Amino acid sequence: MLLGCKFFEQGCRRRKASGKSRNSPTDERTDERGEEGGPDEAVAFIAETVAELVKLAERHRLEVLSHLLGMAQLEAEERLRTRSKHKLS
Repeated sequence: MLLGCKFFEQGCRRRKASGKSRNSPTDERTDERGEEGGPDEAVAFIAETVAELVKLAERHRLEVLSHLLGMAQLEAEERLRTRSKHKLS
């Protein structure tokens, strides 16, 4: 299920396009958080969020999900490290 609706169900409500481009600085996604962030902030947020999800999956003994989330966490942390190295040089 996707947001309480079956994926192929015709009666499922979908969000309407806002008319704004996805790269607009006033994008709804940035409005919800009250900030504008670039790729560095996005990667940091993802790394933190996925770390919490890994703990949750481990607590509930969801081994495969925990493993996959752990891989996503490693990828995000690696991107943080490589971007930091590029900024220093």
